[in-house]
Amino acid sequence: MRKNWVPGVLLTVLLVVGSATAFADSVTLTFTGLGDEVPIGDYYNGGPGGNLGISFGPDALAIISELNGGSGNFSNVPPPSTTTIAFFLSGPGDVMNVPAGFTTGFAFSYAAASFPGVVTVWSGLNETGTLLETINLPVTGDRCDGKTDFSCWVNTGGAFSGTAESVDFSGTANQIGFANVTIGAASVPSSVPEPGTFVLLGSGLLGLAGLVRRKFVH
Repeated sequence: MRKNWVPGVLLTVLLVVGSATAFADSVTLTFTGLGDEVPIGDYYNGGPGGNLGISFGPDALAIISELNGGSGNFSNVPPPSTTTIAFFLSGPGDVMNVPAGFTTGFAFSYAAASFPGVVTVWSGLNETGTLLETINLPVTGDRCDGKTDFSCWVNTGGAFSGTAESVDFSGTANQIGFANVTIGAASVPSSVPEPGTFVLLGSGLLGLAGLVRRKFVH
């Protein structure tokens, strides 16, 4: 999703829940409010994003669309996320930790122009303990809006049993964008429209043959 390797991440909380032990309701993070290519880090762990106890590893970054003055090669993001998303570099710091824990499910919107990925949900911090859920991320295609490579977005997620404390975002680094990250629900909020289908999947796969890798940042 980016054409250079620069750190940065962003998320904005839409719904704040108060639970001393685990999130009782779903919370959606949109990454809005962070700067371009800024690490998420503790933004939601006592930082400007609130004291939600949600933190991200050093390889988790935020990025703003080039159409909105940033460096991100993406557009057409389904609301509530619109101009800012999260993506991940290579390395062990592609984890989201939620020490208080969350139940029910995990969901998000994603765009993967040319390379697939996978997201896993774990019962312990830093992708330890029991594997509770695996969400495979097929290629979504490219240029759905004719503006940028990463503009074909799909909502995905699933339910799991138990209490989760971490999520690992895996796949080809710098090649998958994430928005509307939702903990405590098996699907993204109903207010987020389904961003099309996999109709353009074929064009995305064809792009793998002989074309340069599309990245988030120019």
